[in-house]
Amino acid sequence: MNTAQFTPAGTMTAEDLGRIHLIGVGGVGMAGLARLFLTRGLPVSGSELREWPSLAGLRALGGTIHPAHEASNLDGVDTVVYSSAIPQDHLEMVEARRRGLRVLHRSEALAAAMTGRRTVAVAGTHGKTSTTSMVTMVLQQAGTDPSFVIGGEISEVGSGAHHGTGEHFVVEADESDRSFLIYRPYVSIITNIEADHLNTYGDLANLEAAFAEFARLTDPDGFVVTCADDAGGRRLAETLRSEGRRVWTYGESADADLRMSEVVSSARGVRYQAEIEGRSLGEIRLPIPGRHMALNSAAAVLAAYLLELPVAAAEAALGAFPGVRRRFERKGVADGVLVYDEYAYHPTSMTLALQTLREVAGDGRLIVVFQPYRLYRTRDLQAEIAAALGIADEVVLLEVFGPGEQRDPGEGSAALLAAVPLPADRKVFVEAWDDVPAEVARRARTGDVVVTMGAPPISLMGDQLLDALVARTGGTAAPGVGVDPDGAATTAG
Repeated sequence: MNTAQFTPAGTMTAEDLGRIHLIGVGGVGMAGLARLFLTRGLPVSGSELREWPSLAGLRALGGTIHPAHEASNLDGVDTVVYSSAIPQDHLEMVEARRRGLRVLHRSEALAAAMTGRRTVAVAGTHGKTSTTSMVTMVLQQAGTDPSFVIGGEISEVGSGAHHGTGEHFVVEADESDRSFLIYRPYVSIITNIEADHLNTYGDLANLEAAFAEFARLTDPDGFVVTCADDAGGRRLAETLRSEGRRVWTYGESADADLRMSEVVSSARGVRYQAEIEGRSLGEIRLPIPGRHMALNSAAAVLAAYLLELPVAAAEAALGAFPGVRRRFERKGVADGVLVYDEYAYHPTSMTLALQTLREVAGDGRLIVVFQPYRLYRTRDLQAEIAAALGIADEVVLLEVFGPGEQRDPGEGSAALLAAVPLPADRKVFVEAWDDVPAEVARRARTGDVVVTMGAPPISLMGDQLLDALVARTGGTAAPGVGVDPDGAATTAG
């Protein structure tokens, strides 16, 4: 995608868009944008072939949802919004241009909504959604009422977007198609930089160059936050500091500006001591496990500190952080089997998630139901993805989810399955979606942990797995309930 043809933030407002229509409005990113516009009081419609869970909420806010892609959906519309998943020859795209309507990429429409606000943009290969959610909750706890658009839903809030009255706008900035280069942040947070989306960038060097370009778009009066524990983040910090830019780092590294120490993660949550500029910020606790979650929270604490918000607000918000849907989301328990859902599909994030789920499983086994996301990633990172899956005791593999991609002979999940370092009887490829629940129910035993992981559609599988497990005994499934570090129950799904 050539971002040079797009309008950057600051030259157009959301109100300038008039009546807005979003193509493929059910996806998380598009649904969040639609919710933002609706809560801002703007007229919104959208088209979607599948009844995604987000659509009921959009209708309740006054949005019009068309269950088919048709030219008539554009009647009365001023602006048509599309994502990178929508081809240029899509019926509604062609019709919009024929009518002379304003046609904007999702990032342009989002940039218009940011105009006049202090934007906190969160980018990075992993952890964007969780970090964006944490920053949002810290700002809310501090009483600033930020606007936000997140690539997921904060579990207890039940929303990934909101139009607030405060000066801040928190946004998850997507590097996959270079669209994050449209934004003009006041604060840029970059969680980490690893090889991904190489179909767009070609190699890691070009990807790192794009992150550097993104960071340079930060307001001179603002600042950049990166992770000192990440090699790509360290290189970026060094480059930007050599240019005289304001950069702050976080992590366990001795030279991090916000230093984490005494990090302890268990099934009950994660906690650590935080220190900045020689001042102790005390203990930061989260009710969800994982050292990677601790790192994400440190980015939020550092940003809050630099924005001169009360540290107590950060501690309180993170101490009650409910998690994000599709990020270590506990779906429920059935017949003694605990079911989670996790969005990870890159090998690094998969490894971190599965290591954390190992902590949760304890003496039980870990079974992964994985749907790879994109053929190019599955092919180029096959060895790394297979190694991550090898952390599990058993693997149930679905075919790669890659809309619009052409699969060559030998590509896809069959090749990946062969590379997974588990005995043949502990890994299986299931071609038909409807056959997966029965396969999992056959393999899972009381005390096991099952996680659905990977591409967006797999998030719909968790409830079906619970139903299949319940059917073994004729009982009922318990809802997803987590445990905070003090032992108090918290709803996590």
